[in-house]
Amino acid sequence: MKQATSQQRPYQEVGMMLRSMIVDKNYAMGARLPPEREIADMLDVSRTVVREALIMLEIEGIVEVRRGAGIFVVRIPGNEVEKEGEKEGEESSVNQCNDAGPFELLQARQLLESNIAEFAALQATRDDIIKMRRALQIQEQDLVSDEHEVGDMQFHLAIAEATHNSMLVELFKQSWEWRVNNPMWIQLHRHLKDTQYRKEWLGDHKQILAALIKKDARAAKLAMWQHLENVKLRLLELSDVDDINFDGYLFESWPLHEANT
Repeated sequence: MKQATSQQRPYQEVGMMLRSMIVDKNYAMGARLPPEREIADMLDVSRTVVREALIMLEIEGIVEVRRGAGIFVVRIPGNEVEKEGEKEGEESSVNQCNDAGPFELLQARQLLESNIAEFAALQATRDDIIKMRRALQIQEQDLVSDEHEVGDMQFHLAIAEATHNSMLVELFKQSWEWRVNNPMWIQLHRHLKDTQYRKEWLGDHKQILAALIKKDARAAKLAMWQHLENVKLRLLELSDVDDINFDGYLFESWPLHEANT
């Protein structure tokens, strides 16, 4: 594998390689890709990086990872002959999202994901709960290996999927993609040097899961809201409040605890 540039993380470079592989090897829609271990050996990277890349491609709607079945192509990546108008439209959409500040993104996530968690508590199946438990195990492994937030993403995605509503899943994926590509969010996260905050958020996740297992919709909603409130408070500590781009005062958290009293 080529060394990643300073502008790209390893999983992003692996994601680009997988996109090219799908196109170059003429994979058809519905075709199954090699398993994670084989991809990791082929590209000489860790399975964790491959997993991160697959999550990225799953968010983009290129692959679908089916537990126990494999990795399947669900959309062929665009190539160099894409229509210029489509590319401009996509770039415009991404740029518009990147204009949002991290606290505006968090406010939107609180409103969206707290309600997703509430609904998921009523809809979640045994398989959904198992998927969430696996995501927490991956998150714990990420803490040990000091890898990026693979388990974090998988846990939130598993909750969205537990609603069994494809539109809610797509809304979540889109919001996460905006977060990943948001320059201000990336800049803030560079200041998080230790893993203590990730341990705290793992504890939040366990509280959310406990509420989901009990099918306690209100507790699940409040636990998700509080988790994202904790994320906001941590980021506030790291923010330059005098920066003209600081948006923490403009997009305060929705007072869910007051609305439910």
